[in-house]
Amino acid sequence: MAIQLQRKLFTIDEYHQMIQAGVFDEDDRLELIEGEIAEMSPISPTHAGHVTRLTALLMRRLGERALVSVQNPVAMDELSEPQPDVAVLRLREDTYTDAHPGPQDVLLIVEVAETSVEYDRNVKVPLYARAGIPEAWLVSLPDRWIEVYREPSALGYKSIRRAMPGETMSPLAFPDVSLDVGEILK
Repeated sequence: MAIQLQRKLFTIDEYHQMIQAGVFDEDDRLELIEGEIAEMSPISPTHAGHVTRLTALLMRRLGERALVSVQNPVAMDELSEPQPDVAVLRLREDTYTDAHPGPQDVLLIVEVAETSVEYDRNVKVPLYARAGIPEAWLVSLPDRWIEVYREPSALGYKSIRRAMPGETMSPLAFPDVSLDVGEILK
């Protein structure tokens, strides 16, 4: 008879207690995904440069209409606190110093993928949809396209389109803001 092992899923509170207790080094690249502590890939110069470029573009174009958060936690639910590459957040007086943003605070989440396209598409994007994030972008550096996900549901995003260099795109929350796909993927 085979023994069935039970996995221990951690809540955000337990995860934060472990961080406070020093279980993890402050330089560890971790995030909590559906109760499991996941180690994130190291950040290459290519990945970092694209995140920096996209952040600068969004900050210039959005001005003071939203906050642009880079590689910071977003509390999705009791068991998930991913750290998306970029999150465009609603303005809040405390600038999220009192608590991490939740799904209701997020206008757009962007994952920039160099080696993690499948993981981001199959794990993180569905998590964002279930949490009700209105829009997510998956920037595939090797493939040179951006997948745009909209209309979240419990089963995933209902609207998915792929934008290619030469096209422009606008965040759902800011239809007057135009971004050139080629400029993002430069």
